[in-house]
Amino acid sequence: MQPTKRVSVLLAALFLPASLLAADAQTDWEKTLAAAKKEGTLAAGIPASAELRRTLEARFQEKFGISLELLPARGPENVTRIVNEYAAGVRYFDILVAGGATPLTMAAAGAADDFQSYMILPEVKDPKQWWGGHIWEDNVSAKRHIYAFQCYTSETFWHNTSQVQLSEIRSYDDLLNPRWKGKIGFLDPRNPGSGQNTWTFLWKVKGEEFLKKLAHQELLITQNQRQLAEGLAKGKLAFTIGLSHYSFEAFIKAGLPVSPIPRIKEGGQANNGSGVITVVKNPPHPNAAKIFVNWLLSKEGQELYGKAMIQGTRRLDVDTKWLKESGIEGCKDIMTVEDYFRLETHSEAAVQKLRTPAIALATKILK
Repeated sequence: MQPTKRVSVLLAALFLPASLLAADAQTDWEKTLAAAKKEGTLAAGIPASAELRRTLEARFQEKFGISLELLPARGPENVTRIVNEYAAGVRYFDILVAGGATPLTMAAAGAADDFQSYMILPEVKDPKQWWGGHIWEDNVSAKRHIYAFQCYTSETFWHNTSQVQLSEIRSYDDLLNPRWKGKIGFLDPRNPGSGQNTWTFLWKVKGEEFLKKLAHQELLITQNQRQLAEGLAKGKLAFTIGLSHYSFEAFIKAGLPVSPIPRIKEGGQANNGSGVITVVKNPPHPNAAKIFVNWLLSKEGQELYGKAMIQGTRRLDVDTKWLKESGIEGCKDIMTVEDYFRLETHSEAAVQKLRTPAIALATKILK
């Protein structure tokens, strides 16, 4: 087959219904899809978002005829299960979609596969399709197990709009106002996840003394995201730090007064939200994993994922300007790639340089 024809078939395979994909059984995509259908299913750990689960399950099975078993949970919970099962020789999960530095634990345990081998379609493999090219979370070891497909300014700082006027919170320093004592919730930064990402960012931009003073504000420190989100929605808390948009979905739909802080003096944290994907080493459904990876990273997949999560993709052909309505902005719309690497705190390099001392401080001063 000529290269031009091969590219055309591969691109068509992404967008045509599954029933039309049998036209050329010699393509890598068709062979992979046929094998994936024989496998019949795919198991993936995803962020704890009901909207995301409904969106992915409906579209993936409709498009490819492959059953999708999704396990929504906090990234660290899914990673712990994956690592423990891997050590015990159990293979249940195929894929993990999470955020921040969470999958680094999985890679360190040898439980992550070479991600590049799962990228088939030209529109996914071509770095020119992505703002910043291909960005890998494991950027020290350079093993390329963990792919970051999102980048946007942080939405992990939320307020109760009936208690706080935006004019009252122009800098993180404003959190030290005695008025907010006992009214700030923080997703426990001593554990992997968004709370740890945000704590590390504050350590970077505000320093240790600020964090020590913040700790004296009688923070509500917990891993229970529901408790924090509900506390903010009901007015028991004025602020939460470390929770993402999907934690507030139900309260937003109910019309309760919760909203992210859109602008702040120190700037927004450049992060990947819940936009990191890796494949379990020797997955039970390797072909279905390839189909899912290429679909999720396609234009359609990134549009659906971004809308469900209210987060911004790095794909250049997917619009992210609509995020402004939620007080969020895609990195590709507001900053340079150099700015991103200067501000991020979740890559392997940033973890070694920033996160380790930040966690040590949190362990020392938080109760």
